[in-house]
Amino acid sequence: MRKIKKGDDVVVINGKDNGKRGTVLRVMPDADKLIVENINLVKKHTKPNPQRGIAGGIVEKEMAIDVSNVMLFNPQTKKGDRVGFRTLEDGRKVRVFKSTKEVVDV
Repeated sequence: MRKIKKGDDVVVINGKDNGKRGTVLRVMPDADKLIVENINLVKKHTKPNPQRGIAGGIVEKEMAIDVSNVMLFNPQTKKGDRVGFRTLEDGRKVRVFKSTKEVVDV
């Protein structure tokens, strides 16, 4: 089980986008990297391809960011928070915030 999943709200804690919030669009488990919405934007120069309907020019796209550079956003404290795991009485393993001991997944 991963500490950060697709669809989670995260805060960047390191790098050029420090302090920004975004939603996780994709998780790359083999490389421990994430693609976060509107974070780590780069300009990519693309050639036009009329067969695919792609116009040429400069396109902004999100690049991967390392998992260690983001924290899960805690809506109660309005800050990034560390994540741990706990097993419930019914045997389910859930993620919990370390500071408030509240369950992330419902």
